[in-house]
Amino acid sequence: MLGGGGLVAANVYASATEDGGADPARTLSSPAGTIDCPDVGSKLTAVPDGAKEDVAKELALLDEQIAEAYQRLQESAQAIQQDAGFADSAIMNPLKDKRTATIERIAIAIDRTGDRPEGLESLAPCTLRAADSGTGDQGDDGTQDDGADNQSGADQGGQQPGNDGQNGNGGQAGNGPVAADYVDIKAVQPNVQSPAPQSDASRGTFVTSCGVNENGLFNSDNVIVAPGVSNGAHHFHDYIGNQSNTAFASDEDLANAETSCVDQGDKSTYYWPVLRLQNGTQEQDADKPGGGIEGNAGEIVTPKDVTLTFVGNPRSKVTEMPRLLRIITGDAKAFVNGTANANASWSCTGFEDRQLKDKYPLCPQGSDVVRTFKFQSCWDGQNIDSANHRAHVAFAAADGSCANGFKAIPQLVQRIVYDVDAPSLQDGGRTTPLFAVDSFPEQLHKPVTDHGDFINVFDEDLMGQMVDCINEGRKCGVGADEGGNPGEEEPTEQPTQTPGTPPAGDDKPEPGDGGGEQTEPPATEEPATDEPATEAPVTDEPANEAPETEPAKDDKPTVSSTVAPKSYGTPSADGDATAPAQGGSANDDADAGSTPAQSQPAAAGDDSDAGTGTQPQAVGGDLAETGTTLWPAAAGAVLLMSGFLLLVRTRRRSG
Repeated sequence: MLGGGGLVAANVYASATEDGGADPARTLSSPAGTIDCPDVGSKLTAVPDGAKEDVAKELALLDEQIAEAYQRLQESAQAIQQDAGFADSAIMNPLKDKRTATIERIAIAIDRTGDRPEGLESLAPCTLRAADSGTGDQGDDGTQDDGADNQSGADQGGQQPGNDGQNGNGGQAGNGPVAADYVDIKAVQPNVQSPAPQSDASRGTFVTSCGVNENGLFNSDNVIVAPGVSNGAHHFHDYIGNQSNTAFASDEDLANAETSCVDQGDKSTYYWPVLRLQNGTQEQDADKPGGGIEGNAGEIVTPKDVTLTFVGNPRSKVTEMPRLLRIITGDAKAFVNGTANANASWSCTGFEDRQLKDKYPLCPQGSDVVRTFKFQSCWDGQNIDSANHRAHVAFAAADGSCANGFKAIPQLVQRIVYDVDAPSLQDGGRTTPLFAVDSFPEQLHKPVTDHGDFINVFDEDLMGQMVDCINEGRKCGVGADEGGNPGEEEPTEQPTQTPGTPPAGDDKPEPGDGGGEQTEPPATEEPATDEPATEAPVTDEPANEAPETEPAKDDKPTVSSTVAPKSYGTPSADGDATAPAQGGSANDDADAGSTPAQSQPAAAGDDSDAGTGTQPQAVGGDLAETGTTLWPAAAGAVLLMSGFLLLVRTRRRSG
C-alpha cells in the first residue's frame, strides 16, 4: 500500500496581481510528469513482530522519497523542457539509488528475525513518463478504464487521454481533479444489491456518535501504516473519536485519551482524508508537507453529518472485535496500484441506491454529497494488525460468509455527508469550485483513492454489549432506539431519509430514480438490505414500542435525536425528555431507518420550503387529546341528569 508512485504536478494559486486579473479563487496547474514506482508495501504480507516498526518507517520513507522527487520535478519543469536528460540524471537516478538502499534495509530488518524476502530489489527502479500518460479516463458508468492490467511498476501507463474536452493530456498534467472525475448522479443506474439474510443472521445495529470533527483535529500522519513518522500520509486527515491521533501515539496513549464520542466508553479512532474545495483558500497547511506543498490545497470542508453504525452479518452471529484492532478500508493509492483494494463509495442524499466507485457525484439542488465506507467484517481470530494492514481482516463473500478460519465481527459502516454544491465543470470550477479528497501527490485527488481508517478502542464491556445487541436483533447505541423484532427484515446500517434530500417540487428524485433508497456499500461487501425508505407516517396512535430510527444526525445528544440506551453507560441528559417517538412500528420494514417526523428539523442549507419535509406529529395521551375525546360524553351525562330531574319534578306536580 505504501511505496507507490505517481503523477506529479504543481498547484499554483493565481491572483489578480500575479496573473493580470485572473480569478483569485482559481487553482491553476503546470505540467511536470508522471513517476511510476512499484508498490513495495503490498508485497510484504508477513513481517516478524520484531521488524514491524523498522519496516513501517522504511515504507514511509519510500513515500517521502517519491514526494521529494515530485517536488524536484515541480521546481525543475523549465530545466526538463530545455534538457531531456536532466530528469534522469537529477531526479530519477537518485530516486532509484535511494529506493534501492531503503528496500535493502527492509530486507535486512526482516532477515534479522525471519526469512529474507526475495525479489524486493527489482522494485527499486521507477519510470518517468510524459505528462499526457496515465490519464486514466474513467467512463460515466462508474467503472474505471485502467488500460493496464497490472497497475504497479514500469508496466503502468497504457491509459488513454480523457475525453472531457481537455485534449492532449486529459486535464491530468496537473494535480487534479478534472471534469472527467465527476458524473451526474441522475445519470447513474441504481446498483445496490443485498445478500438475503439467513435464519441465523445477526440483524441488530449499534450506533456510536462522535461528532463531525468540530474540534478541528487534523494532521498528515497515519499511526497505522506509518507509526513514528511525521507526515506519513502525505495528506490531511479528519479525526473523530480518539483525540490522541498522531503518528507517535502508543496503544497506551490511545487507551488513556479523551474522546469526542458521546458514549465515553468509545475511545476508538476514526479518520479519513479531508474533503476540500479547490478554491485557492490558504488553509493552515497551505505551505507545509502534507498540504499545499504536496498538492493538497483549498478550503477544508467540515462534514455536515457523520454516522457510525456497526451492523451484523446476513449469515451468522458476530463475535467481539479484539481491542486495538486496526482496519483500513480502501486504497489511498488505487489510482496507481489498481482497484484490487479500492473501496470508495460516493453518492448523494436521496439517491443512495446508486453508488460510484471512481467518480465524484454531481448532486441536484437540495441533495448533499455522501461518502460511505463499509469496513471489512471478517477477522482471522488472532491478529490485531498485519504487515500490509490487510491480511488479518477480510471482506465477506457476496453471500455474507467469511473465509475458512475467519470470524464474522460487527461491520463498521461510516457515512459522511457534505453540504457542497455541484461544481461548474464548464469553466473548470471557476464559478463553483471543484471538490475532492486529499491524496498522495501522485494520486491526483481521484475519488477511487478514498479510504478510511479505524482502531477499536471500545471498552470491553461496551463491545460485549454491542455484540449482544447485534446478535439479538436490537437497535442500540447513542442515537438509536432499542427494541426491534429479531424476525424482522434485516436492519439497515445507514440512514435512508436524510437532511438535504430533494424536497417535493424541487429536483426531487422521480420514481425510478432511487430517491430515498438505502445507502449502498462498496461492491466488495453488500449491505444488509436494500429496502426503499419512506417518510415516517403521520399517526395518532400512541407508540407502544420503539420505532426504528436512523443514527443520530447531529452527532450530539439532543432531545429529538439521541437517547442513550439503558443497557449501558450514562443516559443522555435529555434522555428523560425524549419520549418514544410516534409514527411507525418497529416491525414496519418500510420505515426502517427513518426518523419520526417530529425529530427531523430542516437541515441548514436544505432548500426545502418550511413544512414540506416533514409533517407535525400527532400527539397521543395528553390532556388536550383526552378532553377532545371525553367532553361529548360529559355533556351527554349532564343532559341525561337534567332530564331525569325534570321528569321527577313533573311527576310530583301531577301527583
